[in-house]
Amino acid sequence: MGSIRGVKKRKKKDVIAVAAATTPFYSQPHHPFDWWYHFSNRITGPLAKSKDREKFESVFKVSRKTFNYICSLVEKDMLAKSSGCVDLNGKRLSSNDQVAIAFIRLSSGESLTTIGDSFQLNQATVSQITWKFVEAMEERGLRHLTWPSTEMEMQEIKSKFENIRGLTNCCGAVDSTHIMMTLPSVDPESSVWLDREKNCSMVLQAIVDPDLRFRDIVTGWPGSVSDDHVLRSSTFFKLTEEGKRLNGGNKILPDETVLREYIVGDTGFPLLPWLLTPYEGEDLSNVQVEFNKRIAATQMVAKRALARLKEMWKIIGGVMWKPDKRKLPRIVLVCCILHNIVIHLEDDVQDDMPLSRHHDSGYQDQTCEFTDDTACAVREKLSLYLSGKLST
Repeated sequence: MGSIRGVKKRKKKDVIAVAAATTPFYSQPHHPFDWWYHFSNRITGPLAKSKDREKFESVFKVSRKTFNYICSLVEKDMLAKSSGCVDLNGKRLSSNDQVAIAFIRLSSGESLTTIGDSFQLNQATVSQITWKFVEAMEERGLRHLTWPSTEMEMQEIKSKFENIRGLTNCCGAVDSTHIMMTLPSVDPESSVWLDREKNCSMVLQAIVDPDLRFRDIVTGWPGSVSDDHVLRSSTFFKLTEEGKRLNGGNKILPDETVLREYIVGDTGFPLLPWLLTPYEGEDLSNVQVEFNKRIAATQMVAKRALARLKEMWKIIGGVMWKPDKRKLPRIVLVCCILHNIVIHLEDDVQDDMPLSRHHDSGYQDQTCEFTDDTACAVREKLSLYLSGKLST
């Protein structure tokens, strides 16, 4: 085939220009027309001390792909009420600028003052931007935090749980953590927020799948409230008791025992037909000890998810200074949504982060004395089945 007309005559600089034009900006992090190029150069103060501050992933702990997706979710909402969102030099902030500032506020946990100084913003503007982002994510991103809606999706979850330590028909793992706070000493309600370790805190209770996604959360309760009470007060508890959750396929054990769908928890939760917990006591049989190990290994996904949540979104991982207790539950929710989005997009940036098992240092597991007789019998049968000692 002969050469195409005009190709040989094209100047080298024209070829380079065409190549640059067809390369997306997010793959050109140091391009002068790239948003990040200008935003990173604006960072000053304590946030600029990182030797890798020019590297996008080192600042946000997520990829450009994930960040761009989050921006696409909230762009219209961020721009709809953008009046007054300017820096101290009067420069208007773009939607990307606003998302980045809110993102850094949530992920770094730094104070409004520190972030304001880093981006030449006053505290009120940082607060306004962060809250706009929280409201937008709460509305646009909630679909990323849902209970499995199809039998196929639930079956995949069951299969992954069974692969951990053999617990068949398991649909989730539940655990609770404390969001630490410092409250004004004159607050008449401060004693209500004192937990058993004498810290002011708010409870976050979560049901997690094998991929560390949050499938259901409850937050807003004072730290003084027990795990059992938080669970029983939840919508999830009500729906399950009404037969609207954990109502899928049953597993029939060799002796014809019916094992319904269930979740697992530690000793702080009640033993129910749909919530299996470890055996308690010192004189446990080998079968019971082995069952406890299986429960602990399976429930570890919830502990790891909560640990990762606090490690990534440090605004709820440290001690919050006099937070608005009415707004805090919504901030926690959005952090959980963002956590799930990172998983949904298979963002590998966080793969380099250590996966801790500790999300509540200094706290011991609670003890709930409630046990359901039917659940006791099912747990015993399942224990024997898993140990290979259940007779037909």
